[in-house]
Amino acid sequence: MARRPAPPSASSGASRASSATTGPRSTGRTSRGAANRGAQDRRVDVREWASGIRLSAFSVIMLSLVVLGAWVLVPTLGTFIDQRQKISALEESIQVSEDQIAALEKERERWNDPAYITTQARERLYYVKPGEVVYLIDNDLDPAALPQQQGPVSDTLEETPSDWMPQLLRTLTSAGLSDTAAVVR
Repeated sequence: MARRPAPPSASSGASRASSATTGPRSTGRTSRGAANRGAQDRRVDVREWASGIRLSAFSVIMLSLVVLGAWVLVPTLGTFIDQRQKISALEESIQVSEDQIAALEKERERWNDPAYITTQARERLYYVKPGEVVYLIDNDLDPAALPQQQGPVSDTLEETPSDWMPQLLRTLTSAGLSDTAAVVR
């Protein structure tokens, strides 16, 4: 079997380029013309290189098998990746469902506790035990009387100008002197 000859332009260009840079005239800077000649010398003629390639029947068969294998495997690989993505999405869906099931089971266990049932009946349905009195307080203040936004909190302590004792006495006397009193039986 004959050996393939190396492309003559690649080996001769490399020797010329090395002699040009190591020659006595080399000053570290090359002129533009020398750089262009070096680039042209280093180019490989593709026609020369391609003529050196020899294909045997075995090479052609192996190349066709590789192309056929790629043609068969690429769609299969795409299907595999698509199915893996669907599987991961379904596994995530299963995890979410299991979390919801666990939360519902915990809720069901809470409803088996009599204290929880009593608390829920009192809060949601306003049930009371016999003899208890429940006071419901509605927020009956005028929306204009409510403060819109809370003012900034200061770091300094401030003393209120009013005295709390006269305010307490006024409240007690007004409650004691009212004409309507609720009788609880």
